[in-house]
Amino acid sequence: MHNPGHRFQAQDRLADGAQYIGGRLTKGTSGRTHAVVDPATGEEVYTYELASTADVDAAVAAARAAFPGWAGATPGDRSDALHRFAAVLAERAEEFAQAESLQCGKPLKLTREFDVPGTIDNTAFFAGAARHLQGQSAGEYSGDHTSYVRREPIGVVGSIAPWNYPLQMAAWKILPAIAAGNTIVLKPAELTPLTSLLFAEAATHAGIPDGVINIVTGLGKEAGEHLVGHPDVAMTSFTGSTAVGKRVAEIATSTVKRLHLELGGKAPFLVFDDADLEAAVHGAVAGSLINTGQDCTAATRAYVQRPLYEAFVERTGALMASVRVGDPFAPGTDLGPLISHAQRDRVAGFVDRARGYARVVTGGEAPQGELKSGAYYAPTLVADAGQDSEIVQAEIFGPVLVVLPFDTDDEGIALANDTPYGLAASAWSRDVYRANRATREIKAGCVWVNDHIPIISEMPHGGYKASGFGKDMSAYSFEEYTQIKHVMFDNTAVARKDWHRTVFGDRP
Repeated sequence: MHNPGHRFQAQDRLADGAQYIGGRLTKGTSGRTHAVVDPATGEEVYTYELASTADVDAAVAAARAAFPGWAGATPGDRSDALHRFAAVLAERAEEFAQAESLQCGKPLKLTREFDVPGTIDNTAFFAGAARHLQGQSAGEYSGDHTSYVRREPIGVVGSIAPWNYPLQMAAWKILPAIAAGNTIVLKPAELTPLTSLLFAEAATHAGIPDGVINIVTGLGKEAGEHLVGHPDVAMTSFTGSTAVGKRVAEIATSTVKRLHLELGGKAPFLVFDDADLEAAVHGAVAGSLINTGQDCTAATRAYVQRPLYEAFVERTGALMASVRVGDPFAPGTDLGPLISHAQRDRVAGFVDRARGYARVVTGGEAPQGELKSGAYYAPTLVADAGQDSEIVQAEIFGPVLVVLPFDTDDEGIALANDTPYGLAASAWSRDVYRANRATREIKAGCVWVNDHIPIISEMPHGGYKASGFGKDMSAYSFEEYTQIKHVMFDNTAVARKDWHRTVFGDRP
């Protein structure tokens, strides 16, 4: 197995602490420490002091102090800073890729080809989008009055990011917020703070002013809840489970702050009987195993029309069995470990309980041998479960795909919609009318056709139903991070007098 110390000297690189406040690294003041553990080996690679509520207060104060200057900068100035930021990220791409693989267990080829390039592209996109924060054209809508709309930043944004895509989620929270002129305090997951801290440090190096981006690394019950409820935080953006999202919403309501939630998913993978079977099989394996299945948009429920069902199960099981599970830093690895042993055991529990009512076609166990010390779990295909069963309805967040048959198109679409979630889905068909119907009737924020998982910076990401509301990425995200003001000019003194008479009558 790999020696992580050769890839990223976390303890040395972030020796000054795991809080980034006002442009510098500092140590937390909670009096408690936490370890970042390499999930491939179980070894601790970085130990840091957790943030206290006082650290959150300091970060919010730094963001509040930086807000007037950053909000008052021209869109061109903010754009230039973000272009420089993208360049710094590109120069340090390998460092970010290795750090992300180390803390998450992602295959290095995934972080090199997907996570880091996607983050750089997102930064470049918002560098350009920063210059297009426009309101609406002026017009005379009421007599001699001219009206127009201003789009303004909100203030200090408090964001909470998950552990499955630490770098990309930090970028999705930070970039639209600061491109729009806000300042931000981000709390990354305590399991995976490394790349969020490096991201903020790189922003400072690129010339983004101190206090615009702040990172507090603490526990959700302490630092996270304090950040959400802080009276000087004008908006909260949260990505994570639906259960925690409900708690975030409850706290945010107490201060009537704006809220953006990207929550859980249970994405259906709908295969009609005219689909390209081989394409669908490969799409199902890639779509369900991306990031070891720890992806809210991952394919989790494959509904296959009955004429293709048995062939799909057989071929998908065989392809899954060929996936190479191993050391994230080894060139040939396709699938790394889960984030932790606790998460591995949680996933295994779903599969073990399903054995009583479904068929485990392949996988369903933790690898042994040299992988035994890591949080690994074999790619797993489960068939013939009931629609109402736990493994079909609950979010597993692991390398598990469940396959069920359906007969009619109506039934397939109804089954696809039959969970509380609505983040993503895909439909597989050669018939454009059939596919188009699926995109209309499936209730999800993204519906792919003959593909599953790609995302692009120019298009929005966000859910329906219990998967939350609001959008990440794209120009649509500016709707989350700006507020609208109506400005109205009275063009004549006569108009003012006439309005006065209409309301109050003739008076001297």
